Amino acid sequence: MFNVTRRETSPESLNEKSWRGKDVAEALRIDFLDKCYLCESKETLSFNIEHFDAHRGDDEKKYEWTNLFFACARCNNFKGTRANILDCTDPANDALRLIKHTPPTTPYSQTIIIEPMSDDPVVIETADLIREIFNLDDTGNRMVAGAYLRKKVFRRYYELLRHINTYEDDYSLPRDKDLALEHIKNLMSKKHEYSAFLRWAVLDSPELAGLVEDFID
Repeated sequence: MFNVTRRETSPESLNEKSWRGKDVAEALRIDFLDKCYLCESKETLSFNIEHFDAHRGDDEKKYEWTNLFFACARCNNFKGTRANILDCTDPANDALRLIKHTPPTTPYSQTIIIEPMSDDPVVIETADLIREIFNLDDTGNRMVAGAYLRKKVFRRYYELLRHINTYEDDYSLPRDKDLALEHIKNLMSKKHEYSAFLRWAVLDSPELAGLVEDFID
């Protein structure tokens, strides 16, 4: 999960009692960095304008700008009407460090480890939800989609590993080591797909984290 900086001015469609307007979708897409806020898949072809707190017919919640989130259809289905979920748009919440994302070790890993780093019930429930999104295989659809998702995470993680290996390799040329470090710094940005996994791989490595922590936004 990553922190989102939401624009203060709400899209005009919300003033006209419409949350399905193009301006709403575009504003959410940009503010959420083109990523589902739960799984961090980027440029998904099937996304939902999600009501973070289910409106249940309440017009105030239905058209409230701060209650609208950018989510892929799959994650929206997993979340449903769950209420006790970490608000990644609240600057008081360090969304990255409150939930540890451990990347898969191979593209065929059947389980991804997601751990709450706090005993706050909201953090625990959010970690449970994200764990289900990546791992639950109680239906054929979820089994296949979950495998695809874990493989996509590994591909992004492998990109980070390539640069770390170049940086650490005694046989690498100095210029290649410098370039590898620049790549690692770049991959610490939350703009990247599955950024929580990439950044936790570094946070779990104190020596490496000391070199690039200023780039973890």
